[in-house]
Amino acid sequence: MDRKRIVITGLGGLCGLGTDAAAIWDGLRNGRSAIGPIVQSPLHDLKTRTGAEIKELPDHGIDRKQLVSMDRFSLLAVIAAREAMRHAGLTSDETNTYRMGTVVGVGVCGWEAIEENYRAILLEGRNRAGIFTVPKVMPGAAAGQVSMNLGLRGPVFGATSACSSSNHAFATAMDQLRAGRADVMVAGGTDAPLVWGIVKAWEALRVLSPDTCRPFSADRQGLVLGEGAGMAVLETYEHAVARGATILAELAGAGMSGDASDIVAPTVEGPAAAMRACLHDAGLAPEEVDYINAHGTGTKANDQIETAAIKRVFGAHAHKLSVSSTKSMHAHCLGASGALEMIACVMAVREGLVPPTANYREADADCDLDVTPNVAKARPVRVAISNGFAFGGTNAVVAVKAA
Repeated sequence: MDRKRIVITGLGGLCGLGTDAAAIWDGLRNGRSAIGPIVQSPLHDLKTRTGAEIKELPDHGIDRKQLVSMDRFSLLAVIAAREAMRHAGLTSDETNTYRMGTVVGVGVCGWEAIEENYRAILLEGRNRAGIFTVPKVMPGAAAGQVSMNLGLRGPVFGATSACSSSNHAFATAMDQLRAGRADVMVAGGTDAPLVWGIVKAWEALRVLSPDTCRPFSADRQGLVLGEGAGMAVLETYEHAVARGATILAELAGAGMSGDASDIVAPTVEGPAAAMRACLHDAGLAPEEVDYINAHGTGTKANDQIETAAIKRVFGAHAHKLSVSSTKSMHAHCLGASGALEMIACVMAVREGLVPPTANYREADADCDLDVTPNVAKARPVRVAISNGFAFGGTNAVVAVKAA
């Protein structure tokens, strides 16, 4: 198949582990968990007060006129996108602005603004909502704000598919580049779910851990929510070479599927189908994959089902792979998770180092792959795949390989 190669030339991100991509990778490679007591957000009347917060935002210099129209999830996306563009050595101007775009994945949108308005109207007796409420809360706001801040006038839109939103954003951004609609796409995801209504809703599902996230460990008790954003600059190989860019890795392919089964309970075959489709799109044999960044939420059923799906796709090679869930460290940042996990995959390929599954304590016979417990593993990583499996059975998997 003769088609354009897509490469990654810049990374940006922030989450509980740190406020730039380098700090995030440093935390991941050292097995440091950012999960702890939530202190920044007012979470009264909740059983769960554990999460992975960004303790302090970096100095960002974003103009106040733009800030007043941004909810936190959009602000995080803009900060991450600006870092990614700086890392890639790119700026937009009149010669390239219509050839540069952005796709931003979002899971839960602008709930900070929603709650502010509920309090103002229902508790404080105000008679109207804030003037910027609609542009703050809409799921596509993050993509629009990134576009405005960076001057990107090519394809601009949001992707929302719950916890696989980032991987869908990467896949659709890659499609724009392959189709010739752009030369550069800034893609990733963002979410800021540590607000009362969102945590309360997740409590009702009875899937939140009371202490920390232990993916694949026999004593795992559930997931932990976190906030963050991650962005990657994607370019056609020809465009990157022509401008002399440093190529970090190649985004080799993507695969998507739908379970068409249950709104919350995943199947084995849906995730397996997405992994197969990703390998096919990337032109890879299963035996060529060295590392899987697992969806790995830390719930009993999800980790067991993901293990079964990996075995179904990779057969005997499944036991030669390195697997880990970095959600054990940055927590489940919903629509941002896949973008933070992209940082992990790119850096694993570049450094030959598999980040660990932190907090692991007990082996589980139903999760019997090499899950890289607690300590990073040095090994050549030519190819890494990242799994994203979401409520609704919306699955998206992306493959990264050495350029």
